[in-house]
Amino acid sequence: MNEIWNPEYETMSRDELRELQFKRLQMTLRWVYENVPFHRERWANLKLKPGDIRSLDDLHKVPFTVKADFKAAYPYGLFALPLEKVVRVHASSGMMSNPTVMGYSRGDLSTWSELCARVAVAGGARYHDVAQIAFEYGLTTGAFGMHAGLERVGVTVIPASTGNTIRQLQIMRDFETTVLVGTPSYVMHLTDVALESGYDFKDLKLRVGLLGSEPWTNQLRTRLEERTGMSACDIYGLSEVIGPGVSFECWNKDGLHINEDHLLVEVIDPETGEPVPEGKEGELVFTSLTKEAVPVIRYRSGDLAGVSYRPCVCGRTLARHSKVYARTDDMFVIRGVNVYPASIEAVLLDIEKAEPHYQVILYREGSLDQIEVQMEVAPSFFSDAVRKLQSFQQHVEERLRQELGIRPRVRLVEPKTIPRSSGVARRVVDNRGV
Repeated sequence: MNEIWNPEYETMSRDELRELQFKRLQMTLRWVYENVPFHRERWANLKLKPGDIRSLDDLHKVPFTVKADFKAAYPYGLFALPLEKVVRVHASSGMMSNPTVMGYSRGDLSTWSELCARVAVAGGARYHDVAQIAFEYGLTTGAFGMHAGLERVGVTVIPASTGNTIRQLQIMRDFETTVLVGTPSYVMHLTDVALESGYDFKDLKLRVGLLGSEPWTNQLRTRLEERTGMSACDIYGLSEVIGPGVSFECWNKDGLHINEDHLLVEVIDPETGEPVPEGKEGELVFTSLTKEAVPVIRYRSGDLAGVSYRPCVCGRTLARHSKVYARTDDMFVIRGVNVYPASIEAVLLDIEKAEPHYQVILYREGSLDQIEVQMEVAPSFFSDAVRKLQSFQQHVEERLRQELGIRPRVRLVEPKTIPRSSGVARRVVDNRGV
């Protein structure tokens, strides 16, 4: 099998690609204008119609879309299709009150599997492989997109989901897994448990890792490859845009190829909204070109990266963005789950006896990222019995688990324990790199 899944589109000339992009952009803008009142009304306020966009360079006339727009439109306000024509619904991780809701038509699911097939093949997966997916199967998009893409390539797929680490290792050994899909932090945790439990990754048949859903460094890549013997490639996606399949690394591992025949990318200064020069880091902005159920128009991802249009030595002509390490907002990622301090605050302030002062401590235990929420409680609370304190702490942990999708550790502290600030409060302390 060729190392490029779809050479016709992944290697087309830049001139041909831009012509295709503009044709698809015109169709998308008309589709959105006719079927999504949210966009039509915003454009009307600017006296803007789809026909006013006469080239790709005119796209800047169209207003940005941001995550808050999805929240305000919850659940179906940005859908361009009636629900009876939507065959799948997913929602973003984190912010479980009014999450980002995404719908997929049958055509969207076909497109999604095509993009994830490109991801799989670029990372080294082939039809004779056995892939173990250690992403969570649920409302989030990661597992389902990669599952469909791998099946499209012809790979045998094991939907292992998350957790039960010993069982994951047993499956890897007994089912002869050759491709592992998951978050890099969880894969590192797998290697830690393997060492403790007598499993030797070098005795397994694992050779390819398709890893994403959280920022990770090339240093972590090196450690993972040394421990497992596999080649680890970065995969990138956003639920608002489509899920995994937005971009991917090839064997050259020099930036992530963007599926530009389906997605138009811009890089802007996050402060001014103006475009930045090629290669300079800025905020990634995406416009979908082929989505039917929930098209996105100039969606500000919040992710910071630079983009290069130089052809890659792998033969692909698709633009590449650098690895994403930072965001423009205060969101952080714990084991593949997006967590917002505002979500934590909303829960804590809704709990009786909790003071309006808290701090989130991020740290690493072994190879897994952990989160501890330190919260102040009323002075009288500490006079209660230990059992009552433990019960309250467990109650807070459960409330946070329901809101965030993961269970943080909660530590109750006395008033004035959390540092105060005359300016912006330091709500999050990230000790993962310490």
